[in-house]
Amino acid sequence: MNYRSLGKSDLSVSEIGFGCMSLGEDQHANGQLINRAIETGINFFDTADLYQKGANETSLGNMLKGRRKSLIIATKVGNQWRPDGSGWDWNPRKEYILASVEGSLKRLQTDYIDLYQLHGGTIDDAIDESIEAFEILKAQGKIRHYGISSIRPNVIREYVKRSGIVSVMMQYSLLDRRPEETCLTLLKEHDIGVLSRGSLARGLLVYKPPESYLKYDSSEVRKAACAIRSLSSEKRSPAQTSIRFVIQNPAISSAVVGIRTLDQLEDVASASHAPWLTENEMRTLRESVMANRYDQHR
Repeated sequence: MNYRSLGKSDLSVSEIGFGCMSLGEDQHANGQLINRAIETGINFFDTADLYQKGANETSLGNMLKGRRKSLIIATKVGNQWRPDGSGWDWNPRKEYILASVEGSLKRLQTDYIDLYQLHGGTIDDAIDESIEAFEILKAQGKIRHYGISSIRPNVIREYVKRSGIVSVMMQYSLLDRRPEETCLTLLKEHDIGVLSRGSLARGLLVYKPPESYLKYDSSEVRKAACAIRSLSSEKRSPAQTSIRFVIQNPAISSAVVGIRTLDQLEDVASASHAPWLTENEMRTLRESVMANRYDQHR
């Protein structure tokens, strides 16, 4: 496994991160996945207090017990479950962030969180108030660094200008190149690491039958998937080709992938050492489907 610095932080994260949202309710199976992930060299695990109403953090905390110092844990805050459990509401207020971290620390069974991320964000938020909360937690030693999980360029620009974020998590793949327009360059220039998600486009680039995705129709999705397969071989699987397209962008620190089976884990983790895509191969992929752009929140 190869490792990269997460922006200007002192965190060295594996090129392939483990997206814990994919973990199920079978704790034995989860344990097998996490243990094998660590064996492959994956050291970055991303969860959120929203997932399974906190049970996801609890599972991860149980499985990483005794190995905490060698691993990097990222979690998220900002989505508040309603008392009746019917759904959640957006809450980026200072008081909520300061209170919520205590629950995450307890569930994760740790004294500190390596990367605490705002789980969304709008341009109408009290952004300075959210930033103040993260800075307080950092000063208290409860978090080492903070970032945001957002695909909104206008929100990202404000945090770049006004905060000490070290990372932005955003969707990026051959079928979602919206970050290429401005965000990836902006974040690279400010030494802010990008944690990509959705590298396989819900599996449409790898094994699922083509269907519409974002504003692409099924025929366009088919073209992208065919391009991925045309550049894959025994030395590089379709999943590895898809991930290499992502991690070969210099702005990317880690491709965070949801993994459900041991076979998927072996395939995905091996992308770190799979053959690089050549310039011609990258061109083939880019030309297979027209790059999309953000329509809103620009």
